[in-house]
Amino acid sequence: MPAKALADTDLTPPPGVITIFSDIWCSFAHIAVYRLHVTRKRLGLERRVLFDHRAFPLELLNDAPSPRSGTDSEVGRMGQQEPAAGWQLWQAKEYLYPSTTLPALEAVQAAKDQGLAAAEQLDLALRRAFWAESRCISNRKVILDAADSTGVVDIRALTEALDHGTARRALSEDAAISATERVDCSPHLFLPDGSDHANPGIEVRWEGDYGVGWPVVTQDDPAAFEELLKKAAV
Repeated sequence: MPAKALADTDLTPPPGVITIFSDIWCSFAHIAVYRLHVTRKRLGLERRVLFDHRAFPLELLNDAPSPRSGTDSEVGRMGQQEPAAGWQLWQAKEYLYPSTTLPALEAVQAAKDQGLAAAEQLDLALRRAFWAESRCISNRKVILDAADSTGVVDIRALTEALDHGTARRALSEDAAISATERVDCSPHLFLPDGSDHANPGIEVRWEGDYGVGWPVVTQDDPAAFEELLKKAAV
């Protein structure tokens, strides 16, 4: 698809859905997704609002894997904003640190064949596996174990989808859209009313270069997610 057509792509979801472009090893997305889940539950909107996860693959956009020094520098600072989301400095062996999130992002897209509810639970489990459990989400078994932990994902169907690469094209299309000006960052949310919200609730700057310095949060409004969910439910 031509670049202009991609840039003009309508990303407005149907009523009752929030589209989320993000990467799994993005700490800001980890916070946003966690807050969406807990706020949706608190508001009693679990049957009225679903999350449509789309891939914002940072390694393709940056032409390099995400460095461990970068994610490590974010844990201490971003973990303070939402401790309950689950965080820890990498605890597994060095060689087990994931070099890519593409297999995990593809698995989330593949799980959509079982419904958005299954995909969003797999996405949440994979984020927890990486940020809170130091598990190598590049690894197929880790991905399938995360899927199994949800209790809602059909493991046999997901395995078959991964074997056949049925979601690879969807992943590539998301990457192409992410590379346009239509999507600004991870996370970027799109609502049924046509509005979009990049990294909602949080404003941040960097002290020093990424992977050397650290993020400085200048504003954080967790209540922003309540408004977004109410808009999606209308």
